[in-house]
Amino acid sequence: MRLPVPVHRLPCSVDDARGLGASEVQERRARYGRNDVLARPRRSAMQTLRDSAADPMLWFLVATSALYLFLGELSEGLVLLVAIVPLLGMDAFLHHRTRASTEGLQSRLAARATVLRDGREQEVPADEVVVGDLARVEAGGHFPADGLVVRGEGLQAEESSLTGESLPVRKRPLGRLPPGAEPPVEGAHWGMAGTRLLTGTAWVRIVYTGKDTLYGSIVRSAERGEHSRTPLQQAVAHLVAVLVVVAAVLCAVLAFVRWRQGFGWMDALLSAATLGVAALPEEFPLALTFFLGAGVYRLARRQALVRRAVSVENIGRITCICSDKTGTLTEGRLRVARMLPAPEVSEEALLRTAILASREEGRDPLDAALLDEAARIRPSAQERQQDSAPLDEAAPVPPRGRAVATFPFTEERQRETAVVEDAHGRLLAAVKGAPERVLGQCELVPGERAEWAHRVSALAREGRKVIACASQSLDIASWRGGEPEHGFRFLGLVACEDPVRAGVEEAVRECREAGLRTVMVTGDHPETALAVARRLGLGGARPVVLTGDELEARLRDTGAVPPVDVVARAVPMQKYALVRALRREGEVVAATGDGVNDVPALQAADVGIAMGERGTRSAREASSIVLLDDDFGTLVRAIAEGRQLFRNLQRCFQYLLLIHIPLVVTAALLPLAGYPLLYLPIHIVWLELIIHPTAMLAFQAAARPGRLGPARRQGPARFFTAGEWATVALVGGLATVGLVWGYDRSLGAGRDVEHGRAVALASLTLASAGYAAVLTALRTRTARWVCALSLGASVLLIQVRPLAYMLGLHPLHRDDWARVVVGVAVALVPLVLSRQRLFSRGPRGRQILRGRYRLRPRVA
Repeated sequence: MRLPVPVHRLPCSVDDARGLGASEVQERRARYGRNDVLARPRRSAMQTLRDSAADPMLWFLVATSALYLFLGELSEGLVLLVAIVPLLGMDAFLHHRTRASTEGLQSRLAARATVLRDGREQEVPADEVVVGDLARVEAGGHFPADGLVVRGEGLQAEESSLTGESLPVRKRPLGRLPPGAEPPVEGAHWGMAGTRLLTGTAWVRIVYTGKDTLYGSIVRSAERGEHSRTPLQQAVAHLVAVLVVVAAVLCAVLAFVRWRQGFGWMDALLSAATLGVAALPEEFPLALTFFLGAGVYRLARRQALVRRAVSVENIGRITCICSDKTGTLTEGRLRVARMLPAPEVSEEALLRTAILASREEGRDPLDAALLDEAARIRPSAQERQQDSAPLDEAAPVPPRGRAVATFPFTEERQRETAVVEDAHGRLLAAVKGAPERVLGQCELVPGERAEWAHRVSALAREGRKVIACASQSLDIASWRGGEPEHGFRFLGLVACEDPVRAGVEEAVRECREAGLRTVMVTGDHPETALAVARRLGLGGARPVVLTGDELEARLRDTGAVPPVDVVARAVPMQKYALVRALRREGEVVAATGDGVNDVPALQAADVGIAMGERGTRSAREASSIVLLDDDFGTLVRAIAEGRQLFRNLQRCFQYLLLIHIPLVVTAALLPLAGYPLLYLPIHIVWLELIIHPTAMLAFQAAARPGRLGPARRQGPARFFTAGEWATVALVGGLATVGLVWGYDRSLGAGRDVEHGRAVALASLTLASAGYAAVLTALRTRTARWVCALSLGASVLLIQVRPLAYMLGLHPLHRDDWARVVVGVAVALVPLVLSRQRLFSRGPRGRQILRGRYRLRPRVA
């Protein structure tokens, strides 16, 4: 990971050890703001309670307890009032977990910091640290903000809050900044807010504070996830509105029927209120908000910062990726891949000549690759040379010598020439550049020239950037200072490549196996792009390559996207046209970009993805997700996490439907059939205290590495297939029949209502644990704990007589528990069979649950 360093933020060079003065601190605080990661203060307990007070269950309890107390039923009223305490506690806990991506991240920030000001060390609150401060961080302390490590030895940091990696990361002082207004600096030189120094003492020059830190970006992305209203939220809100209307009608009918049956207005009101709360679908929007918040945080841990909440929905539904090549599929830097020296020329001599014709200060990518290669082999070369050795053409990589004249590379000349002088006063002209130009300057026989041209073409077909090198000795007396044009000795070819990022080949294969279409869009030559595609396995054995002009012509003629894996020589508007055409064909498109010219494509895509390391501010602002490490593999892992998020949400909604069908049906039909009121208000509270934690916590499985499933094409806002709806209806119906059968048998001739209610509640709690166990396969520790605790608490409340009597129940006998187990087991059979049938289809079949959601929201 590399981050840009705006040089104007630094008060001095990185090797300057002075701190800020008091006036500088005030000026910089006014310019860059305080070191507050959060724009809003931490939530107080009172704010959390106010949020919890919006729960309709709370007001139901208050109203029914007031009604009981008004009628003189003191014990029932007090029990309901006491039940408010665990309900508030559970709501407060879930509100806290929903905001864990913000509050949890903030808890890792430093509280105080030691800075050098006015020539002495001072300890100040961390939020008073300003850009340009020189801060000292001891082992075990947190970095107060994002800054460059300028001093320190044996430094290791723990960065799990940013990367998810628990292993220590080595840190090194930065000797000097690369040239440029905002040069990128490797992560090894950074101390990041929210991370902790494990060993050593580091001095850090602060570059970013508050919301500008990487940690602050994660927090702000989580906050956006809380407040943005997404298309899925709107669809769920519509579903809830419909269910509320249906529940209101059922409540009115039930109240009227119970009153007409002669049970009295008290029973009629309680029956209607109990049914209303049982049927109220408040869990659906709560679950959606909770899962979206968890998704924002998990994607941030995957190095993908979510800037728009809609992307949490869309990223799991992506069916096509339009990806840049340079820096995303490849590393974005050149390295020497092959050297082909001429006969009687060593590789060291060839590389030496290329280096003499390079410039270190410009950091041209090609020059940087050559210098890096020289640094790699120099230790062995130095054993065979002396610093005073003459600049012999056959010598290994030597000192650069004194530059007498340089003739920089231009597009017209397509070469760079340097004239250097060694310690003995001898002159040597070294040239590197386009092979056809350099070969034209050398003295070669026609057959030899054609042979080298053939080698150049072969290397170019492999996707290499090829340069030729040559040199000649100059006579000091006859040389007049101009650039030598002829008479060079040809030394050979150097082939460089932009290496494929580690793990990208596996990520591309994973996409291909999952049916996720990947199109590489690049400005490179078609042969170069084809070679990279073959190395990646993009498009299989025969990748289809079109130029941008060819693609544009076909789109203009037919309007349909032709089969294509690589678009070469593409310009930004052609990339934009490709994204729009893919969306018209029903694809959910992710497009990557890093420059201002990529903004139209990023805005047109369902998910615009900007590069965090080399992306411009315009690209980041136009995108909905920022990849912190610019890695295609990170994008694929984020898609897998997004698909897992929606599998979790689907299973959660399936659980809520399965548990509410028997609850609502029995709460409505049994009283209508003339039976005594099945559920008292305290029973509804009990069930809600089981249903809420189970729905929110049990279905939080993380994505498995290397498990990216296919996306299924479904209509808007469809969570389940017809077969899954049938399974839900069948399982819910069987659970209802089993509950009614057990309740009716347990009433007996004496109409023991308390006994029957105990059977009904035992059936529902066992069914809740059974549904959760089958749907989650108990893969996570949380799921196992939730199921075990809900069952254990229910058994205690039913079987311990004082508790049972307080809740209006009678303890159950063995035959009662047997009926409960049989009824629930029969209901679980179709659900178990549907899961087994899904997994029996083998590795490919097991992927069907992945990427199930094909909602079609449009991103403005």
